[in-house]
Amino acid sequence: MTDAARTDVGGLAVRTSADVDRLNFIKGNGLLTVVTQDALTGAVLMVAHADREAVERTLSTGEMHYTSRTRGSWHKGETSGNTQALVSLTADCDGDALLARVHPAGPACHEGTTSCFRDVALAADALGMLDATLSERASTLGTAVDSTATPSWTHRLLADRNLRHKKLGEEAVELTMACMEGDQERAAEEGADLMYHTLVALRAVGVSLSDVRRVLEQRAG
Repeated sequence: MTDAARTDVGGLAVRTSADVDRLNFIKGNGLLTVVTQDALTGAVLMVAHADREAVERTLSTGEMHYTSRTRGSWHKGETSGNTQALVSLTADCDGDALLARVHPAGPACHEGTTSCFRDVALAADALGMLDATLSERASTLGTAVDSTATPSWTHRLLADRNLRHKKLGEEAVELTMACMEGDQERAAEEGADLMYHTLVALRAVGVSLSDVRRVLEQRAG
């Protein structure tokens, strides 16, 4: 593949065999570098390689397939159950690397950690991590409410519509006051509180941070 043939590859969303044809497998001796990222939190989960067959299997199955230099093609999670559902696959400007955004079903690392990179927090989006936590809290709401233990604040908000709407209004007022007073530190703290209560209120009606981001992306054109 010539450089001229790759001038329109940058940012290419890889969805079909025709898109795969535009990738540069020659540069890496038949392999592309794949950076895999949690679509919700933004955390970089792992870096691996994929040949053409692995890329096409990923597209056809909707789950990540990679290529090992020593053992060939492999399906992520085939034996462990820690699969990675594909959200999007995007090529870089040279067409020799891919960014795979996924929903992981478990740890990405063979050592049992979320990411192969130990300091995941540095690579993750704080709002995305918060939304992931809220999603987990929402999935255990029934158990938490029925439990004899004191439910978490998030569980209490999710279970009580009046309480969460009251807190949402209070936090909005407190942020407004901090901004009116020009108190930067307090405004940042109140802004964080408002974002938390906003995400809880959205989660309670089935709306995720990804849904909000999609609207913002559409508005940004």
